[in-house]
Amino acid sequence: MSAGPPFSDAELNAWVDGRLDGERRAALDAWLADHPSHGRELEDWRRINESLRAAYEPTLNEAVPMRLRMAPPRLPSRQLAAMLGWLALGGVIGAAGGYRYGAHALQTSALPPAAIAATGQMDVVRRAAIAHAVYSPEQRHPVEVGADQEAHLVAWLSKRLGTPLRVPQLGAHGYHLMGGRLLAAEAGPGAQFMYETAKGERLTLYVSAQQAGDTGTGFRFAEEAGIAVFYWFDHGFAYALSGKSTRESLLPVAETVHRQLAP
Repeated sequence: MSAGPPFSDAELNAWVDGRLDGERRAALDAWLADHPSHGRELEDWRRINESLRAAYEPTLNEAVPMRLRMAPPRLPSRQLAAMLGWLALGGVIGAAGGYRYGAHALQTSALPPAAIAATGQMDVVRRAAIAHAVYSPEQRHPVEVGADQEAHLVAWLSKRLGTPLRVPQLGAHGYHLMGGRLLAAEAGPGAQFMYETAKGERLTLYVSAQQAGDTGTGFRFAEEAGIAVFYWFDHGFAYALSGKSTRESLLPVAETVHRQLAP
């Protein structure tokens, strides 16, 4: 496995954004010329940012919510709207900033965002797909806690999410548990469990606190740039199973996960 670049994450981010100047820019350009595979991966990183910007920059033009317009005026409404928009956009771009080498570009949703938002589930799908795109390609640190410490992993994440968690066993489908990690979710902490086949194919299970109004328990399907996502809601929590797979091949795995997690 080739060593990573001799540059900090801040420098790599600045290069991708076109903000790295002077000697460090020249040094990074020279290094990339000798390591074209890393150059292609950084270009993928750039495409992720561009795709996310195109998808979410319209937030800048949204009207200021009534609850904010009725708040004590500290900033002009136009300035406040711009700040809120850039904060929302920055949060999404920041998530892509965690992307490291080998990740595939996450583009706009194959299912129109309005169709998902209309049922109140857009955030779950988006967060699950982004987390899968960010962490599943990782070779050195795909998880925070490995499967060799499964008991500790489950106890830790259960404590953080405030509910006893169970880890589905997917051996019948050829997947073994790699481990998991803590994530940030809309309503507090979230969790991600990662699975892998002998061929290196990976799935991730995303778990987070359920959002208000998300009361359905049936399976729903969405796709984010080739990342298939089956998601459902049950007993106060949201679940999303994601993978670079087809709907047909992912469905039986999702059914197994749902069955094993059911009370």
